[in-house]
Amino acid sequence: MVLYQEHPPHPALAPYLACLWTCEVLPGASPVTHRVLPDNCMDILWQDVAALSRVSGMMSTVIHVPVHQPVRTIAARFKAGAAAHFFAMPLHELADRHPSLDELWDGAAARQFTDALWSRTLSDSEAVATVEGLLLQRLRGTAADLRPGLADAAVGAIERSHGSLRIETLAAQLGVSRQHLSSQFRARVGLGAKQFARVCRFRQASARIRAASDLKQLDWSSLALELGYYDQPHLIHEFRQLSGSTPESFAARA
Repeated sequence: MVLYQEHPPHPALAPYLACLWTCEVLPGASPVTHRVLPDNCMDILWQDVAALSRVSGMMSTVIHVPVHQPVRTIAARFKAGAAAHFFAMPLHELADRHPSLDELWDGAAARQFTDALWSRTLSDSEAVATVEGLLLQRLRGTAADLRPGLADAAVGAIERSHGSLRIETLAAQLGVSRQHLSSQFRARVGLGAKQFARVCRFRQASARIRAASDLKQLDWSSLALELGYYDQPHLIHEFRQLSGSTPESFAARA
């Protein structure tokens, strides 16, 4: 059995976190492989297996995570662009990577989380509160005074359009070159603006497909155009790239 739950963040962390989440694979659960889809978020995961802590950078495609043993995970999921308040490096360096937190923060800071979470038994709510308190401490102790800027404006515009806004159009609206927008976006957010938009569009399309009562009655060509794809083959190609399956197969596994 796998127990998964999402928790709303502390109000002071709400500008930065989409949620905190807990997951526990209980003893006796059958080995399973989880399909994790790109969602334009970064996560920090703390796990009780060998007191492991790691970062899941922005994902550009699906990954499959095998779970073969009981494990408890406490995690923080950052909103797009918000992880820059907690990490000093350009975030594109973490894209499609899962480095140890010890590699990215000084050892003392990483150990503080590990000790606080696993040195004694905590309930999920206690563990979430512990992570929140330490993240607030981290926020105050780093260069956390980043002001909303170009990348934040671009993230908001792309998300509002569900990924259909062309990057050339967005750059013109923001009064910068596409090259400048792309370099700033990659460093602050973790993916290039075009790839970020692809994931936004994919998420919107997958939600529409999941909500369809009868896939056989779905007008795929009209749906593709409505969501900003060039045509139905473009939609299918993007689904294969981002989820590893066709839209129909994706819906069957959802």
